[in-house]
Amino acid sequence: QVRLVESGGELVQAGDSLRLSCAASGRTFGRNVMGWFRQAPGKEREFVATIAWGGSTYYADVAKGRFTISRDNAKNTIYLQLNTLKPDDTAVYSCAAHGVPGGSYYDTDSFQYWGQGTLVTVSS
Repeated sequence: QVRLVESGGELVQAGDSLRLSCAASGRTFGRNVMGWFRQAPGKEREFVATIAWGGSTYYADVAKGRFTISRDNAKNTIYLQLNTLKPDDTAVYSCAAHGVPGGSYYDTDSFQYWGQGTLVTVSS
């Protein structure tokens, strides 16, 4: 079992930056592929970024160049740095732990454990 707790979401203005954190506890964290997803009001949950245990990263097109995913295995924590935020980035951001061997790094169905999410609101 893996427990994930996100933090860092808040109301910001367009152009601002935020850093989201996701603290993991429970099963060994270091070998898990970890991801960030987001769900905007009235929309489906969508992939944002994934980081493998060795540090390889993968990003959705909306995140490339603006968002950075990172992990600190010693602290059992992953981060999502959000820069140049736009109103369209308003969403609940959730972290997740991959749980399907060989499964996609982008598909929500491949992630087994989820946090409760943290709300990011970007005003224009």
